[in-house]
Amino acid sequence: MAEPEDGGEVAPPEAAAATNAAADSSPPVKEEPAPAAEAKPASSGEGVSLNYEEARALLGRLEFQKGNVEAALCVFDGIDLQAAIERFQPSSSKKTTEATLVLEAIYLKALSLQKLGKSTDAAQQCKSVIDSVESMFKNGTPDIEQKLQETINKSVELLPEAWKKAGSLQETFAAYRRALLSPWNLDEECITRIQKRFAVFLLYGCVEGSPPSSGSPAEGTFAPKTNIEEAILLLTILLKKWYQGKTHWDPSVMEHLTYALSICSQPSLIANHLEEVLPGIYPRTERWNTLAFCYYAVGQKEVALNFLRKSLNKHENPKDTMALLLAAKICSEDRRLASEGVEYARRATANTESLDVHLKSTGLHFLGSCLSKKAKTVSSDHQRAMLQTETMKSLTEAMSLDRNNPNLIFDMGVEYAEQRNMNAALRCAREFIDATGASVSKGWRFLALVLSAQQRYSEAEVATNAALDETAKWDQGSLLRIKAKLKVAQSSPMEAVEAYRVLLALVQAQKNSPKKVEGEADAVTEFEIWQGLANLYSSLSHCRDAEVCLQKARALKLYSAATLEAEGYMHEVRKESKEALAAYVNASAMELEYVSSKVAIGALLSKQGGKYLPAARAFLSDALRVEPTNRMAWLNLGKVHKLDGRIADAADCFQAAVMLEESDPVESFRTL
Repeated sequence: MAEPEDGGEVAPPEAAAATNAAADSSPPVKEEPAPAAEAKPASSGEGVSLNYEEARALLGRLEFQKGNVEAALCVFDGIDLQAAIERFQPSSSKKTTEATLVLEAIYLKALSLQKLGKSTDAAQQCKSVIDSVESMFKNGTPDIEQKLQETINKSVELLPEAWKKAGSLQETFAAYRRALLSPWNLDEECITRIQKRFAVFLLYGCVEGSPPSSGSPAEGTFAPKTNIEEAILLLTILLKKWYQGKTHWDPSVMEHLTYALSICSQPSLIANHLEEVLPGIYPRTERWNTLAFCYYAVGQKEVALNFLRKSLNKHENPKDTMALLLAAKICSEDRRLASEGVEYARRATANTESLDVHLKSTGLHFLGSCLSKKAKTVSSDHQRAMLQTETMKSLTEAMSLDRNNPNLIFDMGVEYAEQRNMNAALRCAREFIDATGASVSKGWRFLALVLSAQQRYSEAEVATNAALDETAKWDQGSLLRIKAKLKVAQSSPMEAVEAYRVLLALVQAQKNSPKKVEGEADAVTEFEIWQGLANLYSSLSHCRDAEVCLQKARALKLYSAATLEAEGYMHEVRKESKEALAAYVNASAMELEYVSSKVAIGALLSKQGGKYLPAARAFLSDALRVEPTNRMAWLNLGKVHKLDGRIADAADCFQAAVMLEESDPVESFRTL
């Protein structure tokens, strides 16, 4: 006899009883007698008589097995479940057998309705099976025969799926939770299937269900409050089962969990789960790449790059475009890695097909960014000029492929600005603001800095004020810092102090807020504010006020090149040259590429003339190696050349300083 679709196996009917029962009810189905071998099942060698419900249950099952779903449904419709339940006595093996037959019949009826697209009716029938079981076993689920347990398992599993297809989503939530929280004695694989389906429904069901109500959670337990939290809990349970060897590996569980944790911005948890998965489950390059993305998302860029280096090794997967692009992006954010990033970006660009315009543009974008960073590390003017030309070529080609990419427009504008092409930079700044709907703070800051580089301070201040009006309070720090520096540039020191005061109040409010504020990556710190005020008061020769601000800064950050430089400047104002020089040298030693301290040392040594001039020239040249557009370095180097009798060299340096002064922003474009 063929196996039923639900996978179960029940005792066959006694032919005569089945035929008589069918004749009484006259259902519109064709009846066939059961095989002789199945006519007399017996548990102890005696024939078993069938009542009306049992006969219909068996006959309906035969029709269902033969695929006659509508005929089976007609037979099942004649079963009075409530009447049968009233006769069920679990203590009697005969009655338990009757319960098994009848409950299986109702389950098959539900399955038939489901097949015919009547999902609501199917759910109601399935629910009646579960309610009947609860009614039969009010005092707990006893040891019951395997066939009845199978029917319970399948009914519990079918109910939420039927409600789901019927579009009754709240009933679906209730059915899933009932399946998982009631003591049905389900087998592990059945529970696993239900947990996974429920997690998927929670993630993609597009409806928010009420969280499970289990009273006050016990101490140390987790009570999910949203669909996403509940889905993550279920998926984590499924992974734990696999770790413990209770179920087979299902890669889709990890995919769903990755999606859920991504929604919650928890890439570190994704990485933790990936690292717990045993080797051999995922291809190792796939695992390395995913881990790289996770660690990059939480700011651990060095760890991410190390994973990518392993993945892109010539013996692994050196042509993986997405891995190459991420590696190039990481390298483009650190000048020390610029040369390595250039190679990744070139390989990524070479790998992208001509039709994949977006990826090709992205590769060229990162190539331009890496070349720009590399140009800042070379000592040769010729090399720097060549790299800057290559940078603009790559960015221009990327722009031709993706003209409306705001990030590309912004980076091209910054490159123009650093090469002192302020008109082109201004055009890019305005395009970026238009492309982002004037909603991104760094666009306004870029516009203000470009205008300040053109000596259009009042217009820069107007742009800054407009940005402050459009920007959320917690994101105003960088704009207020620029406003303070614009006031200094316009010889309004007291207004600059007021701008710093407002900025300080904002930063302290953020720090004291009970709710953690996620500011921008370049958010202003309280240390920077006190440092800026100290420099401002020092420039005004208000040494006492400057010292108070420096003490505040030291309390926040004990060792800082900026603080040491400010101390040196104060000593210089007081004509304490030795102390000033010591402070500047300490600042330079603390940060080897801290440009302003090198310039300060060179300027101070040049004032002492004679034997100190070679040392002054060395410090200033080193400063220009790191920052070729530093106006004060060129100015002081010109003074050194003049004192040393090299008039032509001095003239060139003074000319460079004048040109740079005409395009010097109130704040370095690097702060963007």
